[in-house]
Amino acid sequence: MPAGSPAAQCRWGWLSLMRAGASSVWWNLTQRRKENSMALYVVGLGMDPGTLPEEHEERIYLAQVLVGGERQLAWYDDHPAEKIVVKAPVDPILDTIAERLKEGKEVVVVASGDPLYFGIADTLVRRFGQGEVDILPNISSLQAAAARIKIPWQEVVSVSLHGRENMGELLSMLMLHDRVAVLTDRRNIPSAIAQTLLERAVDEDAPHKQPFMLWVFEDMESDRERVTRYTLDEAAQTSFSRLNMVLVERTMPPPDELRIGIPDEEFSCESRVITKWPVRAVGLAGLGPVPGDVIWDLGAGCGAVSIEAAAIIRRGRIVAVERRGGRVADIRRNVARFGALIVEPVHGTVPECLDELPDPDKIFIGGGLSTTSEMLEHSAARLSPGGRLVIHCVLLDTLALTKAFLKQNNWPHEVTLIHPSQSRELAGDMHFKAYNPVFIISANKPE
Repeated sequence: MPAGSPAAQCRWGWLSLMRAGASSVWWNLTQRRKENSMALYVVGLGMDPGTLPEEHEERIYLAQVLVGGERQLAWYDDHPAEKIVVKAPVDPILDTIAERLKEGKEVVVVASGDPLYFGIADTLVRRFGQGEVDILPNISSLQAAAARIKIPWQEVVSVSLHGRENMGELLSMLMLHDRVAVLTDRRNIPSAIAQTLLERAVDEDAPHKQPFMLWVFEDMESDRERVTRYTLDEAAQTSFSRLNMVLVERTMPPPDELRIGIPDEEFSCESRVITKWPVRAVGLAGLGPVPGDVIWDLGAGCGAVSIEAAAIIRRGRIVAVERRGGRVADIRRNVARFGALIVEPVHGTVPECLDELPDPDKIFIGGGLSTTSEMLEHSAARLSPGGRLVIHCVLLDTLALTKAFLKQNNWPHEVTLIHPSQSRELAGDMHFKAYNPVFIISANKPE
């Protein structure tokens, strides 16, 4: 074994402990094993297991069973304890730990960084209880990264993308916070994060205005460590080490403020086909979006309803479906203009594209209803039980079709007629210009 290898370093640490076996610390630890029936410990290895505090090393030395990932256990090749490698699914691993505890063995779980920072400690506490787990903390990857670039880490919000199919949680946090640390995986890599932000946060008409930049931390605490600041364009075209962490930092606010009641003229809108702001306000009140919702906006037009729904919830996922390519381009511009990152533009037709979408908690239909109930049937089938459906109708036939569908399926519903008028200057005074009346149907899917 090379003298400088991680396992060799740890072995020499254990030999030192053995020589100090008569020390008071050693005696206290062995007495604790005898007197304390609880023998499940979680030890944070920090960023460098070769520099562990003495208490952490001694606890690992006392272990009869060592549990951890392959990379963590590689540090302890010569440790005489039984080794259990953590891998998915984790439940069988927890069962094995429980068996070893019943046998009276002292089990030590080793975790990189701090075990309570997106680590295994939370899972162990939920399985075995707070009183049955002892945690020895250490420096987390976030603390180490913040130290590298000299920023206070208490101001950084963290997101783990491990095993995530999309970046919705990251986009939600970026609507709420200016700095977000990201734990990546093999799929959600730094270049993919940058590409997603280019698509959502950058207006194609002003590609040089990029409101975010990325810090990428690679192979921290190794001789290959690299800490680099990238623009979104640069990060999207760069390959990175598999061991990395990302910090997304906002560099400029969105061009326009995200809010309720945005004047219609502030939206990029093809042919000015838009749900007018007073009608949007009533429709959104009927929809009742709350943080965490998954919302479908079908027949989204320029995305005005989706944008203002994002202003309400800030955290969640809003899918804006539109069949016309020009209007989809408008949605993309408006998402970037107002920083409504959780709005996902989808170019497709209903019901054909619905199979690819996540099940919704709320559905808004602002257009596209035909003379048949096909769109309603497919949408309603996907809505979660107890979910909310809001439909804007300007034609009496559409109103009748919708009411018949809701009545046939025993959905509680109500209809609100809104006929707004807006002031216009005329001859030094003002008059009121009436919009088309809109029937707003609000319904709940039975539980």
